[in-house]
Amino acid sequence: MAIDGTYDIEVDTPMGKQQIKLTLTAKGNSLSGTMEGPFGKQEFSGGTVSGDDVAWKLAVSSPMGNMELSCKGKISGKTCSGEVKAGNFGTSQFKGNRVS
Repeated sequence: MAIDGTYDIEVDTPMGKQQIKLTLTAKGNSLSGTMEGPFGKQEFSGGTVSGDDVAWKLAVSSPMGNMELSCKGKISGKTCSGEVKAGNFGTSQFKGNRVS
């Protein structure tokens, strides 16, 4: 399944809902892209694709300090869903739709 595209996602965090623009690019089983939200735009590479499942990690700088985000999800048609583990702040669910 083609997952390349831009998705508007909403992450339900302990600090409230966060709006994120997620861009994914797959080459074989490799995944790269960007996440753009309240803490700016971060690029990532080294992610993985397995069927409809995707996973990636990236480092962000926030008012609470630097942290690693570990993301995993599923692409189903024009929708995506999954979870983001934000360092010591726990795991938050996300869902969204492809916009391009």
